[in-house]
Formats: sequence, C-alpha cells, structure tokens
Amino acid sequence: MMDLPSVQWQDHVAQKWTSLDPDIKEHFTSLLEIDDVFKYSLTLTTQDDLDFVQSISAGNSVQKDTQPAAKCRERGNSSFKIRDYTAAALHYSQGVCLAPLSSEQLSLCYANRSAALYHLQLYQASLDDIDRALKNGYPAHLSHKLEDRRSQCLKHLSVDQNAKEDRHNPASPSQRGPQSEGPLTFGICPQAAVGFSVEKGRHLVAAERVAAGEVILSDRPYSFVLIPGMGEVTGMGGRQNTERGVVFGVEHRRCHRCLTETLCAVPCEGCSYSRYCSTSCRRDAWEEHHRWECPLGADLMVMGVMSQLALRVSLKAGLKNIQSARDPIRDESTKLDGQSGDSDPCHSAHYGDSYRSVFHLLHHLNHHSPAMRFLCAVTIATLYLKLSEAEPTLLSRDLGRPSEANSQSPEEEGADRSSELWLLGSAVLRHFLQLRCNAQAIITLQDIGAANLPVQSSKEIRIATALFPTLSLLNHSCCPNTSLAFSTGAGSDVSAELGGSVAGDRSTACGVTVTVRAAKVIAPGQEILHCYGPHSSRIATRERRRLLREQYYFLCQCEACSLQQQEEEEGAEGRQQRTGAGGSPHESSLLCSKCKGSLIKSSGDGGVGFLCSQSSCGHRTSSAEVNTRLQEIRVDLEKAVELLERERPDEALRLLRRTQRQSGLILAETHPLQGELEDATARAYATMGDWKNAASHLERSTAAIGSQYGDDSVELGHQLFKLAQLHFNGGARGPALSVIPKVRRLLCLHCGPRSHELQELQAMESCLRG
Repeated sequence: MMDLPSVQWQDHVAQKWTSLDPDIKEHFTSLLEIDDVFKYSLTLTTQDDLDFVQSISAGNSVQKDTQPAAKCRERGNSSFKIRDYTAAALHYSQGVCLAPLSSEQLSLCYANRSAALYHLQLYQASLDDIDRALKNGYPAHLSHKLEDRRSQCLKHLSVDQNAKEDRHNPASPSQRGPQSEGPLTFGICPQAAVGFSVEKGRHLVAAERVAAGEVILSDRPYSFVLIPGMGEVTGMGGRQNTERGVVFGVEHRRCHRCLTETLCAVPCEGCSYSRYCSTSCRRDAWEEHHRWECPLGADLMVMGVMSQLALRVSLKAGLKNIQSARDPIRDESTKLDGQSGDSDPCHSAHYGDSYRSVFHLLHHLNHHSPAMRFLCAVTIATLYLKLSEAEPTLLSRDLGRPSEANSQSPEEEGADRSSELWLLGSAVLRHFLQLRCNAQAIITLQDIGAANLPVQSSKEIRIATALFPTLSLLNHSCCPNTSLAFSTGAGSDVSAELGGSVAGDRSTACGVTVTVRAAKVIAPGQEILHCYGPHSSRIATRERRRLLREQYYFLCQCEACSLQQQEEEEGAEGRQQRTGAGGSPHESSLLCSKCKGSLIKSSGDGGVGFLCSQSSCGHRTSSAEVNTRLQEIRVDLEKAVELLERERPDEALRLLRRTQRQSGLILAETHPLQGELEDATARAYATMGDWKNAASHLERSTAAIGSQYGDDSVELGHQLFKLAQLHFNGGARGPALSVIPKVRRLLCLHCGPRSHELQELQAMESCLRG
C-alpha cells in the first residue's frame, strides 16, 4: 500500500523488531498509552535508523539543480515541435520547479512555458510567465521575442474583453450571470444528527426523512497529502504518453495546496517537489506546514503518505491546540472499545471541523499487531528526530504556545517548550494510528485514451489521502445509502443544497470539499452509511469481510454481508434461488459451456467449482478452468485498449470481435467483463466515426453496468452520459433526447445539480431542441 512507508524502511524496521531483546519486546507490547509508546520508541530509535533513512531517500532528491531542469526544457521543446502544447507546458513546469532561483535556466523555462501557454490560448498565464522570465535574468539579446509575445497576448485579451462586454452588458441586470450564493456552508444538515453507542462509537443517523439526492453533509479536510505517482492525462499522446516514455503524475499537474489542475505551476522556492497554482496557495502552505516539511522532502517520500499526513495534521494544529485537546482527558478514566484512557471522553460530542474532532477519533492502538505498532512508532520517532535535527530552533519557536501575561525568561521558556515538543511527536503517532481507520481517499474521474477522442472513457483515480473530521462520523456498509462527490480548487457551491441551518461552521473556503448525498430515501432513525472501499458490487463477500477486519478491526454485518450469511445457512438450494452467493458478485453472469444456463458456485468431489443451475444439465466446471478463460479474455481486452490508445482502432476492433466470440461462450451479456468489451468496442467505432455502431455497443455495455451497480448508481449515470454524447455526435436526436433525462436524474442524485457533466448535458439538450 503506497500510503505506508517504503518497502525498504518496512524491512529495516521489521529486522529491528526481530532482533530486539524479548524483554524489550514484551515491555513495548505492554504499553497501553500512546504517550508511553512514543517516548519508549524514542529510546529505541538510533543514529543507524536516521542514517538508513538518509541512504534510501537519496534517490528522491528534492534539491534544485540546473542540469535536470535543462533536460526538462529539452523534452518540452520536443513536445512543442509536434504541437503537443499541454505536454510541453508540463515539461517546462517541471523545469521551473527544478531550476535554482534567479538562474538563467529558470528564466528560459518560464519563457518557453509562456510560448506553450500562448498556443493553448491561456494569454494571461502567458503574460505572467513573460514577467517571471524577465525578472529572473532572461538573456537580453532574446528579450524581443518575449516583448512580441506580450503584444500578441495583450491583443488577444483586448479582443476577448470586448467580446465579453458585447455579450454581457454590465448595466443590464437581466443579462448578468448568476449571482454569488455567498459563503460555502459546511456541516451536517438539519435532518441528520450525531449518535453514540459503545458498539459503533460516534455515528450519524437520520433524525428526519432524508430524500434521495439530498445533501446530508459537506466537509473540508482538516488536512490532506497529495499521492505522488498517479498518472494522469498528458495531452495528445494518450493517458501517459507511453510512446514517448513520459508519465505525468498527480504531483506534476495539481496544486499541492488545493489540488487545482494547473499547467503553470508556481514552484516552492526551497525544494523542487512542491508546487502550487498561485502564490497565495504557496504562501498558505508555507505558513501551515511546508516551512517544516520543505527540508524533509526526500525523507517524507520514504516515510509514506500516512506519515506525512499525520505530521501535517499536527503541524497545522500546533502545540497549543494539541495541549488543549489533551486537557479534558488527563483525568478521564472511562475506557471505550478496549482503548487506553485517552479515548474520546465526550462520547457523542462532535466539534465540527476543529482539531478537537480530529484528536478524539479512535486510534485502535491495542488492535494493531505488535509488529505494526512498532513500525508506526519507530517511523514517527525517526521522523520526529529528523525534524528536530533539520530545524530545531524553528520547531521550538513556532510550534510553542504563545507567551502568557506572566512570561518566563527566554531560557526558562525555551526549556519549557523543549520539554513539551514530545507532545508533537505523540500527536503525530496518534494520528498515524487513526489514519489506518479514518483516512479518506480523494477521488476524481480521469479521462483515459487520447485527448482528441470525440467521446472519452474515464476511470476513478486517487489523487490524495485526507482526514475529514465530519465525514469520519459515517460508518461502513458494503451497500451504502450515500454517495460521495469531491471538488477541488476553486470550491463548489454547496450552501444552497445544505439549506440555511446546519450543525457546523460557516466559512468561505477555497480548496477541497466532499459532499455526501443520500443515494436512496433514508428513513428516520436509520443510520447514514458510506463505503470504506470494499463494495458489494465489486468484491466477493468473504474477501470484503477479510479486508475490513484486517484494516478496520470489525466483522461487517451490513445488509449485503448479512444476506450472504443467510444464504450460507440455507445451503445449496437457497444459493440456487439467489445465484452468486458466498463468492464473486458476478458468478451468476457465468454461462454453462454445454447449455448456456447460469453457473453457480458449488463444492463437490473434494473441490470448489461451478455447477450448471439447470437440473436437466448438471454440468460441472472447475474454478481453474473458469479463471483461465477469464484471464485470457482480460489479456485480450488490455491489448485492445492499448491499441486504441495508440490510435489503431481498426486493429483493436478485429481483436475485440475475436475476443467477443470467445467470451460469449462463458459470459452472459450482464457480466462486467462483457460490459468492458462492449465499451472498448464502442470506443473503437467512435474513433472511426461510426456513431451508430458505437451507440449500439455502448447500450450493451450500459446493460452490464446497470446489472453490476444498479439502476440508480452513479456508474450507470456516467455510462449513459457517454451514450448521450454518442447519440448527439451521430445526429440521433430522438435517442439522445430519450437518454438525457435518465442521465440528469442519476447525476443530480449523486453529483448535485452543478456538476460539469450536467452543464454539458444541458448544452447538448439546448442544441438538440433548437
């Protein structure tokens, strides 16, 4: 799991644990308080541990360097020559981040990026880069190029401004755009309330009936960390520009403060890794956490996203807030869920998006295995020592509590603060343990395939790991009654949807938000649930339960899991009535090779296999044979998708037709893999401009999506949106208009009325209706 420390560090700590004296192991395992665990782990962390981190982090250098900056500029020039201006801008941005301050290389990267931005019609951004190039010593004999480009940008901006004024007369209220809806509202809607039980802890229940599609809560992360290495679209060359050997990750394309996508990153002045969409985001990140993180950039990559997020939460809080959150629990003797005395003393209390809510999330210290507890503790102790070593005075001064009226002498105050700094390390360890159960992935839809395709397919990718104080109230279900939608950058309009009264804070925010909507009607008293990852439509029941028990320490008893248990108790006869029980959620979509009847999982003749559901047939097929045939289909599908990304749709189509002839012998039309084949076939036809055939195959894919995820699922909404695009591009007015209302209902239900897909849908409908 990429959120954990690197494999080299995990192996190092595992060896350390194995070699410990048994008495030390026993003492460490017996510690029940996080404070004690952290203090003891400090005594066990040695200079060898610090040196080992230094050695393995050497390959993740975040130092600025002229040579790699020049190589990035050369790659940008290559992309520029073939008119892939998006990839060029990203290469130049990487050069900007790598180039030392005030160097000629920095000025050249800015100048070249301004040219790419100009061709992308981002004229103001191009002007900004021209100014930056000149301020950083751009060669005087080349400056006339920048001045010529500046004139062209100003000319275009003037034309654009005049056009806007012609379209929108500011003196006429009737022609103005929609008015601002005021500050964003965050918190819980009036129809929901925080409950508490010993079994579930704090959780959210419906106090009144909640209608499907209604916003239940909107939350900001207390903090988050971007996940490096997740590839995103890079321009004309496809998903990852694989033919040119270029992969742009999330860290190259998004602001590290607000996750806004940007082609013109503003670099951190101290390291080559962190970058932002604006100087204000850079300033805010520096003040909140990056001034401490900047010297540790390479070490943080080795320690993993979870460690960095735990540190970032603590740095944002500061010692004053950490101490304040600890104060009520010093004499608290109530112990919940088998935890130590620093469990949540307020039981059902919830403190909005304040640090107190974060601090009192359950950490499950005693549920972690001794080896995992040791990994967490030594990791944080090492990180704490590295931080103290890098910026000892800054850490003590800026994280210390403010001076009180009866201030101490500088010597006394310094000693007092130094004695309190271990509280920071203890808090980081606490949050690291909490994150194993409370971290939330921030997910976005990524287009796949070449950027110039008329209809884009998409997939979900994780772009960051976050800690949401209010969202953490929701417990898990494998078949949740809610849907989550994330927004990044300039924020989303949720205030009108939440209503005028909420149990939370009001604030104007620019950044990341999550909005939780009811995916179905939720009755009064019913618990509000969301899925932690293992979903009944994607993963077999036994596997879901195993994953949840390993990471979250509970046996899932949700509706989907309880149904499986009931089917197991009914035996084989019950399973035949509800096929697919106890295994994959897609087993009922497998076909008997003899009679085309449905296959059901069966244990017989000493092994596990599949039995035809038709009593007149009774043909048995081994699991190995089924898995082999499914793998062959998957391999062919992957080859076809690769051909599509290389813009060879005719070859892809021939391969897909051959594969579908084989898949039809074992897969029903509703099997997810059959749906993926139909989707890829639709992409091939669409690339070739055959809209009718493309729509026909996508309709079959839509049937499989509906069968897998349900008729009210967001996945079906996205697939129907693509179908509407195909009908629209093919001029099929009637079919397009018949699909659009279904898409609108599903996207409003899950994404809200302001999603960009709904805006595009509205434009399509307006065009079709003339």
